[in-house]
Amino acid sequence: MWWLGRKGPSGFSASSTAEEVTQGIDAAHLTAIVTGATSGIGVETARVLALRGVHVVMGIRNMAAGAEIKDTILRHNPTAKIGMMELDLSSLESVRKFAVQFKSCGLPLNILVNNAGIMATPFELSKDNIELQFATNHIGHFLLTNLLLETMKQTAIEQRKEGRIVNVSSRRHKLSYPEGIRFDKINDESGYNSLSAYGQSKLANVLHANELARRLKQEEGTKITANSISPGPIATNLFRYHSLIDVFVGLLGKYAMKNIQQGAATTCYVALHPQLKGLTGRYFADSNLAEASSLAADPELARKLWEHSSNLVKS
Repeated sequence: MWWLGRKGPSGFSASSTAEEVTQGIDAAHLTAIVTGATSGIGVETARVLALRGVHVVMGIRNMAAGAEIKDTILRHNPTAKIGMMELDLSSLESVRKFAVQFKSCGLPLNILVNNAGIMATPFELSKDNIELQFATNHIGHFLLTNLLLETMKQTAIEQRKEGRIVNVSSRRHKLSYPEGIRFDKINDESGYNSLSAYGQSKLANVLHANELARRLKQEEGTKITANSISPGPIATNLFRYHSLIDVFVGLLGKYAMKNIQQGAATTCYVALHPQLKGLTGRYFADSNLAEASSLAADPELARKLWEHSSNLVKS
C-alpha cells in the first residue's frame, strides 16, 4: 500500500506523484528529451515536464501513438511545448539519425531522460547483432547520450544552467547474472535468462550514469549531472512477456504496485528538483537517495562497461 510509505529526507515517499514532487517548480526555458514517451511512465514524465514549462521532445518508435499522446497532452494543457521525433533505441542507425535531426533543429538541451526500455523478452538479436534488451535498454542510450553530450555542454554554458541526465534503471539491477555484465556472453543464447538479461541491462544503466558522472567531474567547468533511478514496481505492459506475472499485475497490481503517476515521480524529481543541484553519480528510488547494488557501485566494472559499449557502437 503505497499511501503508507514514510517520507524520506527529500520530503517525498513512494506514494508521491510526479506532479507532487515538481509542485511549484518553474521549468520554463528548459528543453528535455524523453525516450519511450508513448507508454507507461514515459508518457507521464513527458506530460509533467511539459506541465512545468519544459519544452519536451519525445524520442519515440511509434509515431502514430506519439501523435495521440501529444494531442492528449495538448488537450489538457494547451500551452504545452511538446514535439516528437522518431527513435528506435534498438537500432544504432536510428539513434544516429535522431541525434542529427535533433541537432539540425538548433534546440538547446538541458535534460536527457533515458527512459525507453523493454523487459524480459525472448532471446533476440538487434539489427546490430546485440542481444535485444542490452541493445535497447543500454547501448542505444549510451550512444544517444554520447551524441548529444556536446549540445548539453554548450547549453549549460550559454544558459548558465545545470544540465541533467537521468537513466531510468530498476531495482531489478540487483538481480543480474552473478558476474554482473557478461561481456563475453551477452549474445550467448544457450545461457540466456530473460529476467537476468533484463537485470543486466538495468545494471548497465546505473554503471553508465556513474562512469559518465566521473568523467564529467574531470572536465573543468562542465555543469552536467548524471544519475540513475528506480521507478519501483509499476503496473505497466513491461510484463507482457511473462504471462503469470502479467496476470498477477492485472489482478493485484493496483493494490501491491505503484500507479503510473507514482512511478514517474522519481524521474521527474531527479530531472527538475532544485534539491539535487550538483548531485551526480547517485542512485535514487522513491524520490530519495537509495543504495544500489555492490556491483553497481564498482568503478572498475563501470569503466570496463564504458570501454565495451564504446567498442560496440564503433563496430
